[in-house]
Parts: sequence; structure tokens; C-alpha cells
Amino acid sequence: MRWLRARLGKVDGERGSALVEFVFIALVVFVPLVYVVAGFSAVQRGVFAANAAAREAGRAMGTAADPVSGQERALRAAELAVEDQSIRPTDLRLAFAPAGAGCDAAGGYTPTLTPGEEFSVCVTVTVRIPMLPEFVDANTATGQFVVERDRYVDG
Repeated sequence: MRWLRARLGKVDGERGSALVEFVFIALVVFVPLVYVVAGFSAVQRGVFAANAAAREAGRAMGTAADPVSGQERALRAAELAVEDQSIRPTDLRLAFAPAGAGCDAAGGYTPTLTPGEEFSVCVTVTVRIPMLPEFVDANTATGQFVVERDRYVDG
């Protein structure tokens, strides 16, 4: 076996250097790689939460009997959807937009829930990336869901 070590260039003075090299590689490569994966998963979780919250809030609002109870139901449905993705409900903003308008126009519109009414539900979620300070919250994900209220509704 000594002849193989000598042939491959392994000298007896290099014992244990593989451990040092592995630790160095782990710190330089693996730690940033794990952080990047955690950051991307946080962003993806925010996108999933925003889309699911918009869909569930739209369904709750579209099936409500009146606008006041509909907004309460929509907000609670959106909160439950973001909690499923481990996002705080305080990082959620729910708004409604008229038909054909994007989420940029959301906020000043309230659905009347008349039969056949169309409107958009927009949910914006603040995405918190791990190990960044709390004041760095400029990362947001927005989900939009278009609701078309049934034309044949009682009331």
C-alpha cells in the first residue's frame, strides 16, 4: 500500500489535510448555497401565499350575501391561506379592483356583490428573507384573482 501512496503523491506529512480542505469548502460553498436556497424558498412561499390568499378571498367574497360580511369573510380566508404558508397575517394587504383593472388600481373599490358583477381581488404579501433585518421588507408578492359573481343569485 505504501507504494500506491508514494505513486499517487501522498506524503505522510499531509495526514488530516482533507478535513481542513472539507471544512474550508463547506464554509465557502455550502453555507452560501444553503442561504440562497432558503432565500428562494422564502420568496416562493410568499408567491404561493399571495396567490392562494387571493383565490380564497375571492371565493369567500363572491359567495357572500352582502358586502360587509363578504369583506370580513374574505379577510379571514386570506389570513388562513397565508398562515398555511407560515407567513404572518400582519404581512398581508387585501384590496379589490374593478373589472379589467390590475392590482395597481386596487384599494379604492368596494364590490357591491350585484348579480353578474366582476371584480379582482388583490393580495399583497410582504416576503421576509431569513437573516435579513426587519426593516428590509421591500420584497412583496402580489396575487390576483378575478371573481365573476353568478348572474342568478337570490337577493
